[in-house]
Amino acid sequence: MCKTHNEHTHEHEHAHDEAHGHTHSAAEIKAIQNRLSKAIGHLESIKRMVGDGRDCSDVLVQIAAVRSAINATGREILQSHIRHCIVDAVQKGDMNRLEELNFALARLIK
Repeated sequence: MCKTHNEHTHEHEHAHDEAHGHTHSAAEIKAIQNRLSKAIGHLESIKRMVGDGRDCSDVLVQIAAVRSAINATGREILQSHIRHCIVDAVQKGDMNRLEELNFALARLIK
């Protein structure tokens, strides 16, 4: 999950950032993928609700639920990023990685 702006990511069982020498567990990655899949499925059901002319209040409540799920996923990714990427960056004195975190947080919290 961790990468610099000019690196690319790979989807495989043990995602890692070779340039920084740390790994994310397959269980962490799978849990995040599962959360995102559930949010996508829920969002698709909201799309159907709109198409079916469901009550706007019901749709808004479901949108709030998806937003909450996405926010929870973001927190989980942030926690994993801090545990793995940021701890590693601090140990190596990688200030670029910390600047990237600040940039990402500014976008997330916006």
